[in-house]
Amino acid sequence: MTDPSELKIRTRDRDAILQSLRAGVVPRVGQRHIQVGRVREIGALVEDIDRIADGGSTIRFVIGEYGSGKTFFLMLVRAVALEKRLVTIHADLSAGLRLQGTGGQARSLYAELLRNLSTRAKPEGGALPSVVERFISSAVEEAGRRGISPKAVVAERLASLKEMVGGFDFATVIDAYWKGSESGKEEVQSDAVRWLRGEFSTKTEARAALGVRTIIDDATWYDHLKLLARFVTMAGYTGLLVCLDEMVNLYKLANTASRASNYEQLLRILNDSLQGIAGGMGWLLGGTPEFLLDTRRGLYSYAALQSRLAENTFATFGLADYSGPVLRLTNLSPEDFYVLLTKIRAVYAGGDPSKYLLPDEALTAFMQHCAGRIGDAYFRTPRNTIKEFVNFLAVLEQNPGAFWTDVLNGVQLSVESNPDLAPLPDDEQVMAAVAAAPSPETTPPSTAHAPDVNHDRDDDLRTFRL
Repeated sequence: MTDPSELKIRTRDRDAILQSLRAGVVPRVGQRHIQVGRVREIGALVEDIDRIADGGSTIRFVIGEYGSGKTFFLMLVRAVALEKRLVTIHADLSAGLRLQGTGGQARSLYAELLRNLSTRAKPEGGALPSVVERFISSAVEEAGRRGISPKAVVAERLASLKEMVGGFDFATVIDAYWKGSESGKEEVQSDAVRWLRGEFSTKTEARAALGVRTIIDDATWYDHLKLLARFVTMAGYTGLLVCLDEMVNLYKLANTASRASNYEQLLRILNDSLQGIAGGMGWLLGGTPEFLLDTRRGLYSYAALQSRLAENTFATFGLADYSGPVLRLTNLSPEDFYVLLTKIRAVYAGGDPSKYLLPDEALTAFMQHCAGRIGDAYFRTPRNTIKEFVNFLAVLEQNPGAFWTDVLNGVQLSVESNPDLAPLPDDEQVMAAVAAAPSPETTPPSTAHAPDVNHDRDDDLRTFRL
């Protein structure tokens, strides 16, 4: 029998979970309290995490319908990775955060990833300085055991990084942080962290601050992630997990050349991961079926990606394959959804069964109410339904005299619309807009000789490169 004390949920976790669910976003803490179903999918990702910790490399495309729980699943896997002593970095792709760009979009993605760098001790991000400090402290401990100077150990460890692309300057920056730590120069340490985060915009600035000749930019960000994966293992962690959500934003790019260049970068990452070249690093990429399957804009529009991501033709008639790079999230069953409602009820009560606001029959009645309003969408894409269930509980809590059967009839539900299915601009429309834009000859004299601007931006059709 479960110890009642084990059911207690801290007030801080309870409030964070409920506020997130009510807002329709994924809780950043306490995911274990509301996790249901998808046991085999989670098991497959746990095996990936173990493979990364063993020095291997992995990549997974987590594909699910809009509102089906992809983001929650990604965060749950991140939490597992942190418990297994991996370092995680995560970001959501957007128009300004891409895998490839010529105007700083890829560097911005790298900077966002590094700002969100997390460890088990600092799961909320901002852990990069802690990782560097751990590298230095472990070098000092090793120096003490071997009876040599810490400087010699640091130099010995960093030597292996210099063999990798961009490794010489990466090692130089870590060494500068070490020297700044030894001499008490906090400005040098701060500059080193800024460089590691990709926050230097010019090589001149980086050279003046740290004596390095390069910076992390659109062309080199991925190579530096591979360096980071090697570095975190030197610091005593078991590997690096990169989580990218909202991959559908690549599918939405109107510029054909932009999509192709991003898919080409994705192919490079995929090949490195499948071939074991990027050891100690795993990728977890969340997207919708349109992002994967659309043969005009999605990954299947890029032949090399389609061939590598094609489904196992033997996985039919109820058979599943959880070992390939594409992991499709199965829908929650009605039974899973019932368990989810019981868990949310328990969270609302702080884990105390005596404070439950609803009896078991009310959960069944709520599901029947949802099914009558929106059909099986209530458990296939449950986000909107969960929001209403939390609202349902909130009304009961704040109105002790109300009876749940009366309140239930007031629950309003609608099928959540999928913005990814909204009409997208055709490439032909983009080209027509470019053709209609003012030609350079009509540009005012004051701007006719302005420096070349970013030709990769989709929000400024006048700079689109034909």
